[in-house]
Amino acid sequence: MPAPDAVYLEGPAVENDRVRFLKSSRGTAPGDVTDVSLRDGILTVSVVPVTVRAGFTLAAGGRKYTLDEFVIHTRTADDRFERLEEGRVLYRLYTPEAKGPRPMILFLHGGGNGGYEGERDNNKQIMADYGPVNFAENDPDLYVMAPMAVEARRDMRSFNPNRKFAQSDSMNVPGFGWSREYLGLVCDIIRRMIGEGKVDGKRVYVTGMSMGGAGTIRAMSVASDLFAACLPVCPTMTPETFSILRSIRRPVWVTSAYIDHTLYRHKYLVDAVMALRDSGNNNAHLTLFSPEDLEKYDIAVTPRSAVSAPVQRKPRQLDPDLLQRVRDHVLAAEPDEGRVKKKKRKRR
Repeated sequence: MPAPDAVYLEGPAVENDRVRFLKSSRGTAPGDVTDVSLRDGILTVSVVPVTVRAGFTLAAGGRKYTLDEFVIHTRTADDRFERLEEGRVLYRLYTPEAKGPRPMILFLHGGGNGGYEGERDNNKQIMADYGPVNFAENDPDLYVMAPMAVEARRDMRSFNPNRKFAQSDSMNVPGFGWSREYLGLVCDIIRRMIGEGKVDGKRVYVTGMSMGGAGTIRAMSVASDLFAACLPVCPTMTPETFSILRSIRRPVWVTSAYIDHTLYRHKYLVDAVMALRDSGNNNAHLTLFSPEDLEKYDIAVTPRSAVSAPVQRKPRQLDPDLLQRVRDHVLAAEPDEGRVKKKKRKRR
């Protein structure tokens, strides 16, 4: 067996500024080898979870192995997430060992992490987005459901991140992505599990990022009675999702970056959350991560680029007027039971 210090990963996935930053600040980073063992002629190497998208090779005992020369087994994802299919819906489901009706988190993946009709592997949605696995490991006593959307074939080279807000609904393809129809099918599965006594119908939550953030908002319209709260992460903002978001009566916490590849995103997020607060939903919250926040993870973006990308420059400062508006309208509040009663408030 090779010596532990002679076993390591190398390549773009582990040789980048973000990994080096995490290594220097936390002492550990994605791709770090945590254990090496040899049993029945099989060498097993355990590492801190790392993306396979950027690519890497495994160096062991002076030899290098490419991705197609070894088997990747992901803890929790492969061991605890059952592969299921009901009609058009493919999904992975983590089932807790605890007995009785348990809470559930529905996680909706971002764009590009689904699959084309007839070609979905029911795997990428939990391998590309760490959300479902993290939820299951951090809160093992609840259900985690991660469906896989059917994505439309499109030429992303024609994607225009600087398109106008009024034109952004044109990106939606009926019946694909997190459409109302597909979300309805997903919600039917959850309702069945509630009826079977597996899921606590009063503690079902939905979250997702980017396209999945938009799906999270849309789900609150498709099944407003089903979800106790929602957490959209960097949700795609269109006239449709903006209209839904500003009318949600349940607890909602939106998170996003101040500088984003969609230039107008945070403007409509702020407006929607302000409208919710003004209408009496004190459980509406917004967190905007500043360039300085992102810089802690060695990430900086420029809104002038066609696609957001790392840059070597000092990010611009947050708009102080925007910060003041957020401080004035997005305040901490104790969670309320059930729906929020609508009441009028004077604008400041």
